[in-house]
Amino acid sequence: MSRTSKDYLVIMLKGIAMGAADVVPGVSGGTIAFISGIYEELLGSISNINLKLLKTLRDEGLKQAWKQANGNFLAALLTGVFVSIVSLAKVISWLLANHPILVWSFFFGLVLASVIYIAKQVTKWNVISVFLLFLGAAVAYYITTLNPLVSENSSMLFMFLAGAIAICAMILPGISGSFILVLLGAYKPVLAAVNNRDFTTIAVVAVGAVIGLLSFSRVLKYLFENYKNYTLVLLTGFIIGSLNKIWPWKKVLTYRTNSHGEQVPFNELSISPFSFEGDSQLLYASMLAIVGFGLILLLEKIAVKKQ
Repeated sequence: MSRTSKDYLVIMLKGIAMGAADVVPGVSGGTIAFISGIYEELLGSISNINLKLLKTLRDEGLKQAWKQANGNFLAALLTGVFVSIVSLAKVISWLLANHPILVWSFFFGLVLASVIYIAKQVTKWNVISVFLLFLGAAVAYYITTLNPLVSENSSMLFMFLAGAIAICAMILPGISGSFILVLLGAYKPVLAAVNNRDFTTIAVVAVGAVIGLLSFSRVLKYLFENYKNYTLVLLTGFIIGSLNKIWPWKKVLTYRTNSHGEQVPFNELSISPFSFEGDSQLLYASMLAIVGFGLILLLEKIAVKKQ
């Protein structure tokens, strides 16, 4: 596929959107990759990083190996993700701390529209499809209701497994990698390792993430190549179930103390916006949800026009 500089700029912008989503616990970068039309190419590119690539590098040189790995695509996308995380992480963290309902409303509209977008790509519905839809929704919903582990484990084996599991969730639409780290009780140790420049722990998590990513991407690629319809249905279910996690109006049931000694929500329950005490943001929240919803419809329209 021949691409121009403009095409790679667009891919980088999609990477920026993925990075912004991954910063928010509860929103998956995989969802953004899917609705922006690069999901299957991303899986295929990651799957190409294998022993055959090393053989190509040895026998045919760097240029051919780079082409085989779809290097330009991955470089543009990962640059966008990196730029987003570095530049937007603090902004999004501040918005989540000060205007959580507005932020969650925008993402709720975005993800809700993505359910429709993905479901429209399902070409055949039958009993198995309906079962997989409900199964995916039930599993994702159950995950969003789980309480994070109170005890935190920082052993090297645990950190390796946490990295592998979290990265799998990160590329799976509907499941947030950062939320999985919170559930496992690994979010705080990983954050502490980064802040304390504990390169040993960071390296162990990174190795786990790389192995998890290379392995799981092959599974997803196989499913898309052989059972695309059922895979789309299952992913649609995952995203439907995950909506509970990003519902803007929450009642905090219990709190926990974070690494800075601050009280943060630990266990939350989704409630009606009309029963949310002191909320005067319903109009703005609704508008942002519509903007998020409309953004996906616009992306779909652009994609159809290109085709």
